[in-house]
Amino acid sequence: MTKLEAKQLIKEATSAGRNALLEQEAKALLSTWGIPVPKSVSGQWPVISGRKDIESALKELTPPFALKIVSSEILHKSDVGGVVTDLKGAEEISNALTQIMKNLSKKAPRARIEGFLLEEMAPKGIEVIIGGLRDEQFGPAVMFGIGGIAVELMKDVSYRLAPLDKEEAMSMMKELKSYPLLTGYRGSSPVDMDKLGEAIVKVSEMIAELEGIKEIEINPLIAYKDGVMAVDARVVLTGGAL
Repeated sequence: MTKLEAKQLIKEATSAGRNALLEQEAKALLSTWGIPVPKSVSGQWPVISGRKDIESALKELTPPFALKIVSSEILHKSDVGGVVTDLKGAEEISNALTQIMKNLSKKAPRARIEGFLLEEMAPKGIEVIIGGLRDEQFGPAVMFGIGGIAVELMKDVSYRLAPLDKEEAMSMMKELKSYPLLTGYRGSSPVDMDKLGEAIVKVSEMIAELEGIKEIEINPLIAYKDGVMAVDARVVLTGGAL
């Protein structure tokens, strides 16, 4: 996908009355801006529509896998039981698909379901969050903090107006109380600060350039000693809300 195609995707989704991109679309945007994402079926961000697609999908991927519901109406998939991880093969994936549908019948029975996204699970690392938002008063801005549920508990985040440069991104990271987690805490390996800074810069560029986007959230982005990986991504269009 080119940046021009990305803008067209957002325009078409907005014209269709959607408030958010699907996860595979959001990750396609990230990939276009140079932020790595997990490998999915054929690398084309397709959607698994049912059991018949599982066997062919497994030929393209390496276990363990994550299976996720795809719906523009469900932005927080884990809240409705829409994600199952650490799957090893076709039988486990099939069972997970059935379980997710049962969960949705109870917690989101009216949500429109596009299908399921099957992708390789990213290795463990340091989880961070990068967000972009379009504030009515201040304009585009970017946020960085420790990811996962920790961001909700610790509120350890920093903000800057977007777009920003690498030096400002590095300054954002150093503002966190949890900054030592990134540099190597109690013998752990330091993360790739250069790639992490680049990811912050790229999100700031996306929220500044793509006027049809209201909010971007990568949570988590996993940081390693030699790179980063965006595991989950949400893109809310103008008029939507995370």
